[in-house]
Parts: sequence; C-alpha cells; structure tokens
Amino acid sequence: MRGKALLIILIMLMVPFSGCLNFDEDEKIIPNEEVYSNGLFTTNSKGTGIDVPPIVLDFFFSNVGEDGPEPSIGITSTGCIFFIAMEKPMRSCDYGLTWENSRDITQAPFTSDPYGWVDPVTDRVFNIHMMGLESTWIGWSDNDGESWLGNPHDSGTTPLNDHIKLATGPWVSDGYGIPGTLSPIYEEAVYFCYNKGLGIFCFTSFDGGATFEVGGQIFGLATSDGGLHGAITTAPDGTVYVTPRVETPAVIFSKDNGYSWETREMGNDVGTPNPRKNSEVATDTDSNAYHIWTGADFGVYMSRSTDSGESWEQSSIRISPVEVISTTFPQIDAGDPGRIAITYLGSENSSQLLSTDIDGEEWNGNPHYANSNISYYLYITYSLNALDEEPIFHTVRVSPDPVQIGSICLNSGDCRDIGGSNRNLLDFNDLHIDRDGRVYVAFADGCTETCATDFNSTAENSRSKTGSVYYLNNGPSLYESVGELSELTFYE
Repeated sequence: MRGKALLIILIMLMVPFSGCLNFDEDEKIIPNEEVYSNGLFTTNSKGTGIDVPPIVLDFFFSNVGEDGPEPSIGITSTGCIFFIAMEKPMRSCDYGLTWENSRDITQAPFTSDPYGWVDPVTDRVFNIHMMGLESTWIGWSDNDGESWLGNPHDSGTTPLNDHIKLATGPWVSDGYGIPGTLSPIYEEAVYFCYNKGLGIFCFTSFDGGATFEVGGQIFGLATSDGGLHGAITTAPDGTVYVTPRVETPAVIFSKDNGYSWETREMGNDVGTPNPRKNSEVATDTDSNAYHIWTGADFGVYMSRSTDSGESWEQSSIRISPVEVISTTFPQIDAGDPGRIAITYLGSENSSQLLSTDIDGEEWNGNPHYANSNISYYLYITYSLNALDEEPIFHTVRVSPDPVQIGSICLNSGDCRDIGGSNRNLLDFNDLHIDRDGRVYVAFADGCTETCATDFNSTAENSRSKTGSVYYLNNGPSLYESVGELSELTFYE
C-alpha cells in the first residue's frame, strides 16, 4: 500500500490541476467543448479577469465505485470520508484510494433519497432515508460507520414531498436551549428539515437525532415545487440557515435553535432563473454568512452578511467567471473569515449561446434546455478575501472531461427524455471541509467511459451517475493558521 500511495502522488505531481489518474491530459480529446481557456481563471466581483497570479490548486480524483446522484459528503476527525447517495453509505479511510460500503445497514428500508451529515464536533455520522412518503429513517454511527443505530421519524399525515436534510449546530442561550425547559442531552442541536406540499418543515432534536419533539412549518408554499429547500447551515454563534426555492434569493434563519424563524431577501439585481435548483449558505469561524445561488443569467452569485443574517448586501457579487456562461448545482463552505470554496457545474460553450435549445428556441444558458452540443464540467472556485470590498476569485475547471453532455434537469417534475431521463444527476452536489480546512467535493459524473473519450458523444451517451470525489491535494487551507496543505499519504 505504501508503494501504491507514493506512485499515485508522483503521478499527481506530473498531472497538475487535472486530478485524474487515468488519462494523459495532452492526449485526451475533450468532447463537444470549444475550450477558450486553460481552465484557470482569476476574476473580480463582476466575474471578469484581472491581472493577479492564480493560487495553486491541485485536486485528487477518486471514483467511489457506486452510483452517486444527490451525494452528501463528510469527513470525520480520523480522516474517514463518507459519501452518501442512493442506497449505500460509502466510506474511505485511506484518502479515497479505496471505498467500501460502511457495513450493511439492515435496519433501514433504503430509498433513493438519502442524505448524510458528519457532526464536526462529535464525529457522529448521520445517514437518513425517506421511508415511502410518510416518514424518514434517521440513522447514526459514533464509530466511523462500524455500527449504526436509528429510528423512524414520522412526518405526520400529510405526505412527505422531498429534500430531507439534516445538520448539527451549537446550543444557544435563548429558545429551546433555556435550562429548565427542554434540556439537551446531546452536545449539539440536531436539525431535520423536509418539505411537504404546504411548505418547509423543520424540527430540533435534543437527544442527538433519536427523536424530534419540537418544530413545525417554517415557510409557506413558496412555489409550485411545494417550498423545496436547500441544505441546512449552522454558524458558530448558533444561527441556523435554510434556503427556500423562491424567485427572489432569500434565506430563512433562526437564532433560538429553531424555535422561531425569520426571512431575509437579497439579489434583486440578478434574480434567479426558473426552473432552478436551490441556493446554499456557508458560515465562517466568526459567523459571517455567505449566500450563493444561480442568477437569472446562469452565473453564480453571492451576497454576504456580517451580522448573523440580520442584513444582507443587495448588490450581488459574481463568483463564476463570465467565460462560464451556464452553471448549476452551486455548493459552498467556509473556514476563517473571507476564506471560502464553491463548486458548481458549468459550461464554456460560449459560441452556442446563439444556438437553439431542445425546444428549438434560442438558448439562453439554462441547463434545463441545453442541447447536445453543450458540455458541462466541474468547477471549483476559491477566495481568500471574500469579505473584502473587491474580493478575488480563483477558479479551476477541475474535471478533464465533461460531467454531463446536454441538458440537466432543474425541476423535480418537468424534465425531458433525451436518450434516457436527464434526471440522472438529480438535484445537487456537495462540498465540505475537514478539520484542516481541506476541501472535498462530491458529485455524480454523468459522462463516463466512452462518453468521456469519444469526440462524438451526445446527450444519449451522457446519462450515467457515477459517484465521484475531488479533494484538495495541494493548496491553501481555508483555515489561515494551517497554511498550505500538501498531499495526503496513507500507510497501511
């Protein structure tokens, strides 16, 4: 194993920025993509290029070995990576060199909509599954997935719709955490949200996810999608954020462990597209918040809050380069103040903006209607000064071949069949950092094997959903005190 690890490290050093160990970048043909850049961008708050040297960002690629649409990723303090998607929680404790099913979890009636979370304080790993339309199985492990416990959570008589989410965060002095009311017996508050036909519902657990005694509806019927929402985010000061799917970008937040909720809007200047997918919030070690979403022009935008969600900038910042003219599935995490990382799927097929979409209309960059001559890649963007008046963004086109060719369904219902359903990637990807501030990205690869190597590949060839991970191999930690990170090595 040691020789294998060292060989892999040497190969990675010879193939910078690609992160892929299976191809020679100089010989590989990039299908369907008119590449106008070298995949590296340094941009300002408007997404335009600036004369600043790019920071070094080198990523390692790992094939999980199972289907992985709608993946979640988390990393325990021991370095074990958990990739949860479809029906198997996958685990790698050797930095992605090998993956295994984290033991057979026989107590859970698996479905196709799981969600995973690793508590960064206690290392508890959560693996939750929908049980039909009426309840959810919430399972957890306190020993890196060697054994699991769990219970069903009944969502009531109104059927569950979609988007089960879970996260943990600190208890605060107000709200549910007041001594003498409902006293917690687990170090962290556990939040569980889902949407029904009437809107978004969120609950708080005091016993580590075993039961959810308090909570209810926090947001009404937002759209025809029934109030679909994004991931739950918690800040060090205890503020909890949930993002609804609405036409004007917004966040819902609670400062009393989910007892009460408020809503703030932002981003009127760039709006959101329709159809669309959910936005996401990240918080740094000082509880500053960063909200990202896909704008109406299909770039990735951001608004910042420095007062724990009370107020947000109304002038949006563009994160994605203007050369990337179509994006979807934006995810974000943060470390120290101003140090953030974002991932998304994007296309640089700029000449195709004048082409027609799958309905024969002029294409405007909407992935939902992209034709077979559009290719989507995985991008990762860093900023080490995201709180500055003029932040700098460093972007890498990480995947050496497309993640998807053709359209990507952006609604849970109104989707097209082009040689098989374009729902193959489902609704989101994921990005999280470990205790060292190293970035990990989980995504589903929709263009594999011959699709990735054949110049003539079309949408019909791009309907796989292979679970995949990139993590930072060399580059700056999102924690300033850690400094520059170097490649991970595993010795058996």
